[in-house]
Amino acid sequence: MQCASILYPHTQKIWCSKPSLSVTPPPQQQQLQQREEGTSHDDKAKLITSASNPFVKHCLKLRNSSSYRRAHASALVVGATPIREIRRFQESLQDESVSMDCLILPDKAEIPDGLDQSTASIVRVSSTVMRKLSGLQTTDSLDAIALMKIPASFFNVDDDQKNYQKLFPSVHRILVLDGIQDPGNLGTLLRSAVAFRWDGVFLLPGCCDPFNEKALRASRGASFQIPVVSGSWNHLESLKEEFQMKLLAGHPELEELVKPVCSLSPTLCDSLSDTPLCLVLGSEGSGLSEKSLQACELVSIAMAGDYESLNVSVAGGIFLYMLQPKNQ
Repeated sequence: MQCASILYPHTQKIWCSKPSLSVTPPPQQQQLQQREEGTSHDDKAKLITSASNPFVKHCLKLRNSSSYRRAHASALVVGATPIREIRRFQESLQDESVSMDCLILPDKAEIPDGLDQSTASIVRVSSTVMRKLSGLQTTDSLDAIALMKIPASFFNVDDDQKNYQKLFPSVHRILVLDGIQDPGNLGTLLRSAVAFRWDGVFLLPGCCDPFNEKALRASRGASFQIPVVSGSWNHLESLKEEFQMKLLAGHPELEELVKPVCSLSPTLCDSLSDTPLCLVLGSEGSGLSEKSLQACELVSIAMAGDYESLNVSVAGGIFLYMLQPKNQ
């Protein structure tokens, strides 16, 4: 999988904010369009039955291409449960930057509970198209797909950035991911960060797109519910200096390490409860970058047996739980 620094514009008009392909085509074009694109129409919503339909092609590009998501500032969210969670989050904060542009439903299916009050456009599709859009082998239990606007809380830092308070409303606990390329691990870590009330996530170079379809599936919508910032080590150091943050990094205790490694414990966590900190986690394949090893205090998780390390999402969940904010 190819990974790159991620930039999502938020001022660009969304191509499908009111999808023209989800309404009745002009009468003189309707018969030809239905014949060429495999679509039919009733009074409630248009039914799309062909994967060659332009709207379906647009959604597939959103699912498969990071650059296309960047260009349109939109992503597909599969499943009513994460869609509901995102909408509840939006309503609780009255955050209009997190919005649903349209709701894609199986033909003749009821609108899922909790989504029936949405003002988003409805597009109905055949089971074949639903399977194509979702990327799943079976869609028997799949009840909805949403075309969501990527939130303003996702931000790519540029070299002119001065005010880091705008990136993270609070900086007491920031999760830093260093080259996490596996979307399942990245999504799971985002979900854990939301569950344990961390303030934000900072993505160093080499991390995969948090709006990648597998990352979204693993995060269950958490990518839309926590500030996520993409930047370089220089930006992270500026954040650290501005808010006097401590840098910790998860790392197994290995004999060849010259640098000391302390063990994660309740005593250590209590001593850091009032200290703003960044927790850095590296990828399973490459581990922490050389810069992270040099700049951070290293912390390990004590384990019985001869295991060298844990899966990064498992280890990250332990760190995030133990170091979660107590009274924030």
